[in-house]
Amino acid sequence: MCGIVGYIGPKEKKEILLEGLQELEYRGYDSAGIALIENDTLKYFKSIGKLENLRVKTKNYTSEGFGVCIGHTRWATHGKPTELNAHPHLGAYSFVIHNGIIENYQEIKDELLAGGVNFLSQTDTETIVHYFEKNCKRNGHAFEAFQQTVERLQGAYATLLISEAAPDTIFFAKNGSPMLIAFDGDDVYFASSDSPVIGRATEVYYLEDGEYGYAKAGEVKLFDENGEKSFTRQALTADKVLAQKDGYRFFMEKEIYEQSRVMGETMMGRVLDESIVFDELDNSLFEGIKAIKICACGTSYHSALTSAYLFERIAKVRCDVEIASEFRYKEPLLTKDTLFITISQSGETADTLEALKMAKRAGLKSLSICNVDNSSIVRESDAAILTRAGIEKGVASTKAFATQTMVLWMLALYMGQERATVSSARLKAEIGAMLHTPKALIVTDELHAKLHRLSKRYLHGHGFFFIGRDIFFPLALEGALKLKEISYLHAEGYPAGEMKHGPIALADSELFTIALMPKTMHYDKIKSNVEELSARDATILAISPEPFKLADDFIQTQYSSHPMVEFFEMMVVTQLLALEISVRLGNDVDMPRNLAKSVTVE
Repeated sequence: MCGIVGYIGPKEKKEILLEGLQELEYRGYDSAGIALIENDTLKYFKSIGKLENLRVKTKNYTSEGFGVCIGHTRWATHGKPTELNAHPHLGAYSFVIHNGIIENYQEIKDELLAGGVNFLSQTDTETIVHYFEKNCKRNGHAFEAFQQTVERLQGAYATLLISEAAPDTIFFAKNGSPMLIAFDGDDVYFASSDSPVIGRATEVYYLEDGEYGYAKAGEVKLFDENGEKSFTRQALTADKVLAQKDGYRFFMEKEIYEQSRVMGETMMGRVLDESIVFDELDNSLFEGIKAIKICACGTSYHSALTSAYLFERIAKVRCDVEIASEFRYKEPLLTKDTLFITISQSGETADTLEALKMAKRAGLKSLSICNVDNSSIVRESDAAILTRAGIEKGVASTKAFATQTMVLWMLALYMGQERATVSSARLKAEIGAMLHTPKALIVTDELHAKLHRLSKRYLHGHGFFFIGRDIFFPLALEGALKLKEISYLHAEGYPAGEMKHGPIALADSELFTIALMPKTMHYDKIKSNVEELSARDATILAISPEPFKLADDFIQTQYSSHPMVEFFEMMVVTQLLALEISVRLGNDVDMPRNLAKSVTVE
């Protein structure tokens, strides 16, 4: 989830780019870069790390007169956060910046390599500029070359390209990743969101998927698959914070809604029609491995617990899950036939990092699942899989949990595939369910409105039980944690079958039970457990595709084809419920008391 800025006009361009990127740095801060064409000549500056490093590098540069320029702040997906991998990417006479993931980049790259093209970076983005120049060389027309390039791309992208072949023009295309065009007289701006152009432009057009075109000297031409099209500008908001939130009330709310899109990015290039592929993994990592041990904290621990069911069920490999802060002091038995997996959103979680170092000292192979490339845990591990969730600003994790769980599901299938413990029919069915998951993560207006109305009934009482069985037990733990984090109400997650072993003593009308009742997994068993609570007057909110007559409140889910699809749909319901209860209580949803986003203390 990177940040894009572009400008065409006579104003000083360096500051437009740097100030715009500053507004987008929350989207990525692994590296940044700018490229300009002035007097028909390309100039560029790139740096790794925070944007301030790029400011230092460009402090003696000032742009003058009419020109075109593009800038980018990067959140690494393909390739380490190095200066070579930083955007903009250079061809022989062109520069490109890009958000998203080009799904067929390897196919295009192999074709270009065979034609003698040299690549400087490890990124998917660099294929765009080289393919553009190949087309330009063939037909001699820059826009046709760009059009042919866009037609070849598969996946998610928002891209800007400038070239000495058309030095007064910015070419643009959008599919799956956000981008807008803003206007101030004849000046034209591009950005990933409103905030970089607020105060500079007065009107805006939000590009739709499949649209592309070019801008030059105050003129914008827009195209889609049907040819050239007209478009209507609208007034630009003046609220920068609201712009960063894309109109949502809270970053957490925005991130819940983003889950459908980012899940596609997590799977892109990894989930194929009949197999799971991890280019970042070498098969030697799994040689001699007879067991898995996962260490994590908080929300990441819940994704790990979910995956333990999947590793044992699909890959047929023993999987133990440890809370990192406890693992370090139990004098654990560590054998070299165990793959040690750590999970962390930030990659800086102190307890998890120390557990990883213990495993490394014991000689175990290590794999990290993380959202931040080049973080401490990623650097310390033998291998890493990035979740590609993009920056998560809400302290209470949502999309990080969803993408971690998806990566672990994919990894369980990958190991089952490599160990031949999963049949081709089962593999195909699991992949089909994976590809269906983004639909299950879509938040409908109807669902959100219903949870908003229901939330007023759950503001008082002596606590919440979230209950589920199998993989829905870790989801119950996560649902309870979300509610605790942002509402400050007491909530516990339990295996549904454990209620009768003590906790049911708390049941009365002031005990709220959130029952996760999937149709595809142990429905009759959990139905019986919920009936036991209902008989003790507990207030029941049932989440299920099957109507439940004893429920005081009922959220009917849409999907019941696969347990994991049900898992992700119910996950969204629990996140929204916590959000709406917190809002009604007047709490700061994004920055709950006493908590920090990255826990770097032991």
